Amino acid sequence: MLWRNLSHSKRIASYVTHGESHQTILLFYQLQKTGSKITELVLSAVARVCGRVGAIEEGKQAHCMVFKHGFDRDMILMTSLLHMYFKCTDIRDARRVYDEMPSRDVVVNNNMIFGLCRCQLTVEAINVFNKMCERDTGSWNSLISGLAQNSEERTALFLFGKMRVEGVEVDVMTMSSVLSVCADLAGLVNGKQVHGLVIRYGFDLHIPVGNAIIDMYAKCGCMDDACQFFKNMPAKNVVSWTSLIVGYGKHGLGLEALEAFDAMETEGVIPNKITFLGALYACSHAGLVQEGWRSFNMMIHKYSITPMMEHYTCLVDLLARAGHLTEAYNFIERMPIKPEAKLLTAFFSSCCSHMNVELAKTVGQRLLELEPEQAGTYMLLSNFYGLVGDLKGVANVRRLMLKKGIRKEKACTWIEIDRKVHTFESGDRSHPRSKEIYNYLHNLVQKLKNNGYVPNTSMVMQNVDEHTKEEIVLGHSEKLAIMLGLICSPPGTRIMIVKNLRVCADCHLLTALISKIEGREIVARDSSRFHHFRNGKCSCGDHW
Repeated sequence: MLWRNLSHSKRIASYVTHGESHQTILLFYQLQKTGSKITELVLSAVARVCGRVGAIEEGKQAHCMVFKHGFDRDMILMTSLLHMYFKCTDIRDARRVYDEMPSRDVVVNNNMIFGLCRCQLTVEAINVFNKMCERDTGSWNSLISGLAQNSEERTALFLFGKMRVEGVEVDVMTMSSVLSVCADLAGLVNGKQVHGLVIRYGFDLHIPVGNAIIDMYAKCGCMDDACQFFKNMPAKNVVSWTSLIVGYGKHGLGLEALEAFDAMETEGVIPNKITFLGALYACSHAGLVQEGWRSFNMMIHKYSITPMMEHYTCLVDLLARAGHLTEAYNFIERMPIKPEAKLLTAFFSSCCSHMNVELAKTVGQRLLELEPEQAGTYMLLSNFYGLVGDLKGVANVRRLMLKKGIRKEKACTWIEIDRKVHTFESGDRSHPRSKEIYNYLHNLVQKLKNNGYVPNTSMVMQNVDEHTKEEIVLGHSEKLAIMLGLICSPPGTRIMIVKNLRVCADCHLLTALISKIEGREIVARDSSRFHHFRNGKCSCGDHW
């Protein structure tokens, strides 16, 4: 009997190790039917598998057997159940498992923090963290990474500062998480300081940390630094190369991205699906149509990688941006999978840019059917109708939004000055230096108007006079952030801003003009890519 039980445990462990989730659950059913003795090891393995595949009902059966056999004092088993419920997003039962535990060690609390953050319950996660009698590095890491994943990067950065003040030992996971936070915030000053700590602690030899450094510099607009660090890495893996390729793509350096891809192949590193996604993205944002097709076909035929929706989206975006709208539409119709909203959104945007009214109307209707509750879809349609002068269409879209209670996402831009992040919304006058910002902006715009600049108000849908439309456009968040940068930094220094949405046509034009008249390099990171403005021109070549 002991041999049989041991055999079952080994078989379960083998199935779990090799990812054979279905076989694990099937064997669990067989054990219940035959009345075989079920151990804590078996139940723990079953709970992990159920969490992995989202098999909540089977997981609950395992939970019942935990109490039936009196295993509820086994900390490892209870932690597996806790993890399973969080993976299945069953918050109520996860809390119940946590509350029923007779004692909770640091591992249990770390898992609770991780799970709560996974379910976007960061306030509860912080409460668990604050109540812990004992914390280890994993406790801090769980909360820092959890906050970052929930777009609470500044709180995560504050927590890292507190971690250092309290003298808690940092590890590779800490450094990787904090570097990712700096990357998302485009916090170059903090990122460089963390890079210094990485060198001080000797973590720069760890590939995951090195990859995070490449990503940080790329997202902070410093591709030269990202490339230099990449070259000096003693060891690289596919993620290292992919980070470099994606970075090039975000900066519109399509040819450099493809050169890196070729060099990776020469080094014998096998690209994965994310590498190809980076290559396709780079082609899309540099207008490299033939190269994009080559990458797409190579992925399928040379490396036998089945395209994901993201790959199809990049290729459609590439074709449509380049004006190959019919080819892109035919490609969508031939796709083996049904197109998702993000793909249709990319195609729709290009239909608007190239003023293909018929295709835009067709795709716009499909978008509404796919995403009837997404504000972005309605705003795209509204802007399209505005572009073609269909005021009735604009009114209908706005009326539908009002009826459904849908509100558009607020545009906001932030800039870091002297290690402090300043955030602006459109028309924002809450900043302490707001009066200076608007005075500087109006004086600068007047100079530019005298030299031929005309504000592009085509995207303003309010029924107001042209002067009011100009005021609305000139109050866009990125313009306000740039003005603060001009006021607060020495002449000639680089300004970098980050926007949560795509930069608008007028802001793009005005920023280019400002870069010339002020003699500044201005770097703008929007939701899509980087724009480097120098001497009146943008690195994207107006291809964004």
